[in-house]
Amino acid sequence: MIAEASEEMENAAVENLDFFRRIIYGIDDLGEAVIRNILNRLPAKSFASAACVSRSWNTICNSILSSPKLSSAVSFNPSLEKALNEVVEKVLMEPIRPHFVLASIGPCFILQAALRRIEGIFGSKIPIIINVAEGVIGRDVRTDKFVEVQWALLAAKKKYSWSTDTQPTATCGMILTVGFLPGLKVHLVPLFQSQGPQSLLVDKFVMDIREVASAFSHSSSPAGIMLFADRKTNILPVLQKTEYAFPKDTFIVGDGGSELIFRISETTTVPADSTFAAVALLFTRDINKPLGIGEIQFHVMLSTGVTAVGPVYKVLSVEEHETSTCFTATRETIPEPFEGEAILHDILDEVGEDIMFAAKATYIGVTKSRSCSVGTEKAKLMQFHEFHKFEPVGDEALPPVRSVGINSGDPFRFYISDKDPALSTTDNIYYMLMDLKEDFNNRIKKHEKAEVFGGIVFCCGGRGGNYLGSSDYACFPFVDNFPGVTFAGTHTSAEIARGCFGYLYGGQSDQENNFDIHCNLHPYGALYLVMSYHCPIPER
Repeated sequence: MIAEASEEMENAAVENLDFFRRIIYGIDDLGEAVIRNILNRLPAKSFASAACVSRSWNTICNSILSSPKLSSAVSFNPSLEKALNEVVEKVLMEPIRPHFVLASIGPCFILQAALRRIEGIFGSKIPIIINVAEGVIGRDVRTDKFVEVQWALLAAKKKYSWSTDTQPTATCGMILTVGFLPGLKVHLVPLFQSQGPQSLLVDKFVMDIREVASAFSHSSSPAGIMLFADRKTNILPVLQKTEYAFPKDTFIVGDGGSELIFRISETTTVPADSTFAAVALLFTRDINKPLGIGEIQFHVMLSTGVTAVGPVYKVLSVEEHETSTCFTATRETIPEPFEGEAILHDILDEVGEDIMFAAKATYIGVTKSRSCSVGTEKAKLMQFHEFHKFEPVGDEALPPVRSVGINSGDPFRFYISDKDPALSTTDNIYYMLMDLKEDFNNRIKKHEKAEVFGGIVFCCGGRGGNYLGSSDYACFPFVDNFPGVTFAGTHTSAEIARGCFGYLYGGQSDQENNFDIHCNLHPYGALYLVMSYHCPIPER
């Protein structure tokens, strides 16, 4: 199948090349400005052929490709082949030289089949990551309108014959996003997992990232990392290490857990008896960036969606299982330890059953002091605030949380999903983007060319539907400020975004110096990665 697709593309390119050579002599008389306008409107395949017609056309094409581009499309066709054809046709309607490909598919499609078909179109040398997210956010190829769709919600609507209000009614579909970032190098770095305790090979992961960054830039730290974790991977210890290893100007964003597949380089060494636990898409500043290429900047913004309730507790004893933790706890004003379901009854008494049971999700936020290092480097004591999903089921100890890594002595509070912070922080992002747009408009007045060329969002699945009062609330901050600019994303189980706990959550902690506490995995959040391009200032 891949060979047939490649042969078809090659034949098409030859036919296009012959066509362009027949008309080149007449078009050249139109002048460079008109030719540029024509070439800029060609689909990607025809554009690639046009670049081979003549030296002058190649120069113009390279000039067109000196600006970054993000292109994305959504299809809800129930056929994987047809859905992929629809999004590829839309994505490649304009010239683009793919640096990376991201795809999210519905649960009715098969990851391996999607990877084979996408590789057949874009080749195996381009970084490709495909996952099964909880939903997609983007522009529908058929209606040309922005949609936010959750697969689980659609399945429920179909099962119970609920009204869909013109939304798609199947769990089939996909979103395809292709990026071209001149001045940057893009690579995949996998995180491996071996058998036995301490199975995540996090030190190797960090050192591999540093090695790749050093090979292509002046620094061992990349400009940014887009991280995708397997749904079975506990990504929290990985985020602790990356927080230690990389400076604050390295952005780290991504999906905290989903089924995924990707293709690693043939030169990647896979440790014996290991599997893949996550993958990082690295963006490094190119040390050999050509002259005339500007600077790409990344802007990270997070909308939170939980509120702290009740008093502060402290973990007393811990019973850790493979993927969950049970524990007992104490409370400062009550000397007796809480055992069994006593702590559950205590928080219900403090907050009220109506509030706790009305929340769509409950978490405990644990403040942790941990010693961090990589390899033989000097260890550093760091503080983290990490959220763990709370499971309200009976047990001999506190009902378990859905992860490990909690120690005796760790303070914690309960958190519940809350629309109020979700709405207010989303509005804040809208105004932050408005300020960014105004800043760029002012730059243009000063003859400094700068523009936002794309945005990606990772949004909690629980915030979908009409939870926030609108079915497109994740889109509006970006789309209202930058209409016509590519915007795409997925619904996730948890959102990765490094940040300061005190700044993001208003200091909802028992710690006085909560602005020194790192918080990198967020429940019920929405993470926006906005990309802008600043053209080089011409020399006088």
